[in-house]
Amino acid sequence: MAGKKKNTILKDSLILFLITAVAGLLLAFVNEITKGPIEEQRLNAKAEACQAVFPDAVTFDEADETFFAGVNTFQWDNPYTKMTIDNVYLAKDVTGALIGYVINISTKEGYGGGISICMGIRNDKTINGISVLSSNETVGLGLEADKVLCPQFANKNEDSYVYTKTGAAAPNEIDAISSATITTDAFVNMVNAGLAYFEIITVGGGN
Repeated sequence: MAGKKKNTILKDSLILFLITAVAGLLLAFVNEITKGPIEEQRLNAKAEACQAVFPDAVTFDEADETFFAGVNTFQWDNPYTKMTIDNVYLAKDVTGALIGYVINISTKEGYGGGISICMGIRNDKTINGISVLSSNETVGLGLEADKVLCPQFANKNEDSYVYTKTGAAAPNEIDAISSATITTDAFVNMVNAGLAYFEIITVGGGN
């Protein structure tokens, strides 16, 4: 009986091993097949996001280590330590000339947590456009950032921005989303962080 039980265990172990091996091979095969389309989808999403904030640019080259070689990262000011610069793209026209940058910024300081935006900045520091990439904000309130906040920054050229709840009266003032000041504050801070980073990369090494 002991020998028979041992043989059963060995048989079951072999079957389990074969099932695991086949499953692993199938998973690797599926991963290899889907890797190309997933990467293509990622690149398309990146291109669409960049084009949305910089429609007159033709190509967007992602900045690499060489680009940041002269950037002094220690210039990052305390107000922006909670902000993350996720990506920087070089926006170029049809001749290949650099006409500005697309900077992706994220923070966890929103009312619902994470917010990520994409902002296009021309060489003269004019904000070309801003769009929300992702947000966990409240429906009907913080989620209105794309409609309420983004358009207010378009074509403006200020060193930094502040929000107001009493109606914007100066070029650097942004009307807050009603009942969503935490979201507005996080959003304005991300824009200011993007502008500060623009100064660092253009003075430090970008241009």
